[in-house]
Amino acid sequence: MKVLLVDDDVKITAIVARGLTAEGFTVDVEHTGPDGLWRATEGHYDVIVLDIMLPGRNGFLICADLRAAENWTPILMLTAKDGELDEAEALDTGADDYIVKPFSFPVLVARLRALMRRGASADPGPDTLADLSIDPRTHRARVRREEITLTAREFAVLYFLVHHAGQLVSKHAILDGVWSDDFEGDPNIVEVYIGRLRRTLEQHASRAMIETVRGAGYRIVAAA
Repeated sequence: MKVLLVDDDVKITAIVARGLTAEGFTVDVEHTGPDGLWRATEGHYDVIVLDIMLPGRNGFLICADLRAAENWTPILMLTAKDGELDEAEALDTGADDYIVKPFSFPVLVARLRALMRRGASADPGPDTLADLSIDPRTHRARVRREEITLTAREFAVLYFLVHHAGQLVSKHAILDGVWSDDFEGDPNIVEVYIGRLRRTLEQHASRAMIETVRGAGYRIVAAA
């Protein structure tokens, strides 16, 4: 279980690194944006913990750089207290999860382990439904031969649906399968992502359709 921790607060980073080491993680630490990006590119990690405010290059740009280079290592972004815009931008730039500073160390460990479990399970081949193909190994989704652009969270939600194609999945099942185990936000966030995915599939004229079963959940099916 190898973690890259990128944060410019030397004192706090040292404390967190010691705690993670005691929990059985192997931890590498960097304190600047360019050094963190270099380390993330050169090494192999199970998860990256990335602060937003970094000297040289901020966490949003680093996250976007990694995703553009097709580096799909799970990223946990550290956001400011009450920074809702930070949280939204973190997800939109490709982060898999976020945690608000100051954070509880046990919660951090739980989030990391949840991300590692999801990352480790992303080894099967592509799932397909009608003209839609989604491959967790490459984090690419295509309608026919056209690649569609998705954020990391949109990809995860779509993959969860396609992996359970034809099955009715509840909002809470999606939260459990895609978000962290200790998610305490508004469950209606699922509706936001379902809406985005519907629009994306419609824009690409895909035969894959996401149905809403009122009061029960969602189901992705192939249109007749």
